[in-house]
Amino acid sequence: MNQSELYMMMTVTGRERMPDFIKLYKDKGLEIHTLSLGHGTAEERYLRYLALDGTEKMVCLTVVTGRKWLEVKRAMSVRLHIEAPGVGIAYIVPLSSIGGKRELMFLTEGQGFEKGEVTALKGTEQELLVVISNQGYSGQVMDAAIEAGARGGTVIHARGTGQQKAEQFLGISLASEKDVILIVALTEKKTEMMQQIIRKAGPGTPAGAIVFSLPVTDTAGMTLRPQSEDLEEEPAPAPEEPKE
Repeated sequence: MNQSELYMMMTVTGRERMPDFIKLYKDKGLEIHTLSLGHGTAEERYLRYLALDGTEKMVCLTVVTGRKWLEVKRAMSVRLHIEAPGVGIAYIVPLSSIGGKRELMFLTEGQGFEKGEVTALKGTEQELLVVISNQGYSGQVMDAAIEAGARGGTVIHARGTGQQKAEQFLGISLASEKDVILIVALTEKKTEMMQQIIRKAGPGTPAGAIVFSLPVTDTAGMTLRPQSEDLEEEPAPAPEEPKE
C-alpha cells in the first residue's frame, strides 16, 4: 500500500454503531462521507464474523490517503475494538482518478494530499465510475454518461455528510439525500465520460455531481465493446461420429 495514494474506504457496521465510526472519523479530520443502508447476503455462519448478520446495516464511503487509512485503522482498533465479532468491517480500494480539481480538494481536505500524475493501471481494461449526485438527478448523470459511451448504470440511494465543506469548496449547497450511480466503463473512455458528467451534471448544476473511478480487474456477463471487438466466440464442439 502506498501511503501517498488515494483510496476509497468502505465501512460496514450496524445502524446503531455507525455514529461511533463517524465520530472517530471526524476526530481524525474526515468529515465527507456518503451513507447508505445495506444488508448481508452471505451464509449466516460467515455473517457473524463479517459483522453482516441479520440486523440492519449501514455502508459508509470515505476517500482517504494511505497514510490517513493507517491512522484511522489504528484508532478503530483501539477505540472501537473493530477486530471483535459483530463490531463492523472496514477496507480500502485504490482510486484511479477523481473528476475535477475542486472535487479532489473537497474529498481530501485536511489529509495533506498532493495531486500527482493520473494512476495508470496496467492490464485494467474497465473501471467503475462512482457518481454521487443530489437525489433525483440520476437521469441527468446517465444522459451525460451515455453521450460519452456508457451502456447503463445502477442507482442506489444514500445520505451525504459534510455539507458545509461542500459549500466552501464547491460553492454550492448540496442536498443531504443522494443518488449514487455506478457505471462500468472502458478505461480508454473513462476520462471523457467523467469530463462529460462534470460538464453536464457537476457542481454548478442542480445535480451537483462528484465522480471518481475505481479499477475493475474483471467482469462477467457484460459487453462493453462492439461485438466485432470482443473475443471470438468459442467454437462449437464438433459433432459426434455416428455410432455403428
